[in-house]
Amino acid sequence: MSTEPEPPPLPSVATPEVIEIERALTRITYLSTRARRHERLMALAGVPLDRAAVALLRQIADSEPLRPGELAQRLGVEASHVTRTVQQLQKSGHVTRAPDPDDRRAQRIELTGAGRAAADRIRDAGVRGMQLALADWSPQELGQLATLFHRMVDDFLSCSVEGETEQPATAPRG
Repeated sequence: MSTEPEPPPLPSVATPEVIEIERALTRITYLSTRARRHERLMALAGVPLDRAAVALLRQIADSEPLRPGELAQRLGVEASHVTRTVQQLQKSGHVTRAPDPDDRRAQRIELTGAGRAAADRIRDAGVRGMQLALADWSPQELGQLATLFHRMVDDFLSCSVEGETEQPATAPRG
């Protein structure tokens, strides 16, 4: 007998608005995960890291130091992927391992000064590109979009199709 509640059933018919939102998200995901875009972003940031390393670096930058298993869960990847990527980031001086204060047998991954600087440069380069793309939007439109995006992410996390339990990333609500 399962102790977790069953996820609500999917609606049998999607509304036209939801279909268009899903299409737009698919396009955004495709555009944001292209290898050429990643290479350009890394060149602008001056950070020679692959996409997996950047995702891990940004996740650590957006949270407190985490155990490798927690990182894997938040990123939706296997623990072995996190282990390899953490090793890569350790060798490049971006992260370090520290004893978990709650359990000295476990370790948490935290950013070094170089890792924090790299994460900041990556975020800055991404924000500058977004600022350029959205230059014709009014501050009110940008505020609405930010608010709705955060609401959508929170709703996705609370009503996940896979029934996964994830912690929402801490982000300002605008």
